[in-house]
Amino acid sequence: MLILTRRVGESITIGSEINVTVLGVSGAQVRVGIDAPKDVAVHREEIYARIQAEEPGASRNHVETRPGPTVSVRVKKSKVPSGI
Repeated sequence: MLILTRRVGESITIGSEINVTVLGVSGAQVRVGIDAPKDVAVHREEIYARIQAEEPGASRNHVETRPGPTVSVRVKKSKVPSGI
């Protein structure tokens, strides 16, 4: 596991198409924004586990994309200064 430290407004890039930005921290809760292509499924861990449990033929590392939204993460707009 790679462990990185980021501050609010800072990002992590995964490959060339996925960007994860720290939007805010409140106590033990961290809000992140995820920019990824529509064909990449992004889920919270507990949602992914439920999908795997409901789809007996699904592989452990791959979720087939379906028509409609592929993102289960709710991201609210945040007032993050652009200079951070």
